[in-house]
Amino acid sequence: MKLSYLFIATTTLSLMLLTGCAGYAPDDRLIGENSEKITQTLGKPSSEFKSGDGSVLIFPRGPRGKHTYFVYLDQDGKAVRWTQVLDEKNFALIKPDMHRNEVIAIIGEAKDTYGLARNRGYVWNYRYVNSHCLWFNIEFSKDDSVRSTGYSKVPECRFRG
Repeated sequence: MKLSYLFIATTTLSLMLLTGCAGYAPDDRLIGENSEKITQTLGKPSSEFKSGDGSVLIFPRGPRGKHTYFVYLDQDGKAVRWTQVLDEKNFALIKPDMHRNEVIAIIGEAKDTYGLARNRGYVWNYRYVNSHCLWFNIEFSKDDSVRSTGYSKVPECRFRG
């Protein structure tokens, strides 16, 4: 009798964990689904913007934002594709003088941000999956345009002497 309770508890816990993980990232089962179904599966997007032929739903993920998924919807509001946007290929597209909204359309908003002294602007830091313990940094001027970009060590990887 104890074995059956243990089996049920283990099976239930396993199903709960699998269900929780299924909502972390999109997969191809979402292709053709509407935004309501996508939201049921992935949760509420952080933002949405219009693109030339539809719209894009943005889903930042991870405890410290190492993944951001864009789900692309056609004019009928159906998912046609998805992609993980936090990578060096997309970071290379961020150029000086771009507006904040242009950055969001490429890689979404950063979860780690801070303001610069004397109201000179602000910095967005993007954690992403890499083997060098780096994050991507964007410095914005106070008018929301990109001033500079670069890479730096994530704080927990910096050695203190």
